[in-house]
Amino acid sequence: MKRIALVIVVAMVSGFFGAYLFVVNFSNQPYHQLDDQGFMQSVNIQETKPYGPNNYNQGQQVPVASAEGLNFVEASEQSTNSVVYIKNISERTYATSWMDMFFDGQNGQRSKQTQVSSGSGVVFNSKGYIVTNNHVIADADKIEVIHNRNTYTATLVGTDPNTDLAVLKLDGAALPAIKVGSSKDLNVGEWVIAVGNPFNLNSTVTAGIVSAKGRSINILRTKFPIESFIQTDAAINPGNSGGALVNVKGELVGINTAILSRTGSYAGYGFAVPVDIVKKVVEDLIQYGEVQKAFFGGEVTDLDAEVAERLDIKIDAKNINGVLLAYLQSDGSAAKAKMKEGDIVLEVEGTEVESKAMFDEIISYHSPGDKVAIKYKRSNKVYETELTLTNREGTTGVLKREIYTSSELGADFEALSKVEKDRLGIESGVRVFNIRRGLINNLGIREDNIIINLNGNDVKNPKKFAESLSAAKGSVTLGWLNSRGRYENYSFYLR
Repeated sequence: MKRIALVIVVAMVSGFFGAYLFVVNFSNQPYHQLDDQGFMQSVNIQETKPYGPNNYNQGQQVPVASAEGLNFVEASEQSTNSVVYIKNISERTYATSWMDMFFDGQNGQRSKQTQVSSGSGVVFNSKGYIVTNNHVIADADKIEVIHNRNTYTATLVGTDPNTDLAVLKLDGAALPAIKVGSSKDLNVGEWVIAVGNPFNLNSTVTAGIVSAKGRSINILRTKFPIESFIQTDAAINPGNSGGALVNVKGELVGINTAILSRTGSYAGYGFAVPVDIVKKVVEDLIQYGEVQKAFFGGEVTDLDAEVAERLDIKIDAKNINGVLLAYLQSDGSAAKAKMKEGDIVLEVEGTEVESKAMFDEIISYHSPGDKVAIKYKRSNKVYETELTLTNREGTTGVLKREIYTSSELGADFEALSKVEKDRLGIESGVRVFNIRRGLINNLGIREDNIIINLNGNDVKNPKKFAESLSAAKGSVTLGWLNSRGRYENYSFYLR
């Protein structure tokens, strides 16, 4: 009896100790982002300076962070009817097991399963265009929009993974458009409301303030991400993605995109794409089907005392302004304007630049061919110049993305842009993406890897490469750059 009692006591003590260790470990885990399809990934906030009133405020009166006398009724009434519920319907094919074949009589055929995920969207204008997040409609075979219990089938106009935005179109449906404001005029401390459909609850409204602007949280894993989020403490939950962030006037100031949470639910941190970025993306997708991104001819990075000391740059440690020009494209716009690596960019178009996120946001408002005024510092001397922004090929014309799909290889391919080739230091290459079942997957090539050569020959044209590999027989050697920029090659035999 004593032995049994001892075992029970030891078990209880062990259980309490194990629970204590779990709580301690869990409390030290990183924050996570939960998207509307149930996937979680680690997220780190990059601290950036908030946009000050001298930069993004035109002198208008703004509400202070006090709820006394503040009424959200009018803003809610003006915005909720313009926020829709979006259903992403997709079919996935699975190989059947021997039990499936025995009980279902499918004789080895592959079975299909329908998957449904959801999010929110905002009616952007009276012509039936709706803006949402790219991750809300990713891989959809059918997109449904639900508004006031009516269901509509939407057409995908275009996507921009660099900002995680997408545009849909409803034909013949006159839904009420939201009033579009300006994120430039939005101030830290200003009241906002988040409107969306969390947990399938239509037209849910929560209130909070703008906690910060110009936040970079490293969630967009694309070639040229633009992360300059509005941070808010208005409660945003899964299902809010693609919904509206609205000011007290009922004007759209952002598209809700991400949350930081240990549990997947609201924990005080929400992030929205500024509406001034959204305007440019929506206009380009409607007009061209692709965002006409403007390039400066280099890349900047945040500047602090540690970076300055490492690079032997003299700065005022108490008042660090500007961003560092860390990479210069050899024949890009910045180089043609006589700028050099190590220059500190102080202003763009008369606006003081305080972070990389802020710099990227300002450039994102522009199109290839636009001229912008730059003020920069070199060796404690200030210079001013004007340069012409270009597209990814170094010209100022309209570009359209050209993709070649190979069902035999099980992947999509596109040629690298001039900007990417210059950055990687290569003369040719073909990007691989949308990898499915097939040879490319079997070879261990992963999403966004870059094919460099086939049997010792440079790869330049996506279609020619796919056809050559599909027709290859005997010994084959393939070389590519992996996601870390490292070269890999693999020799194999095809019959």
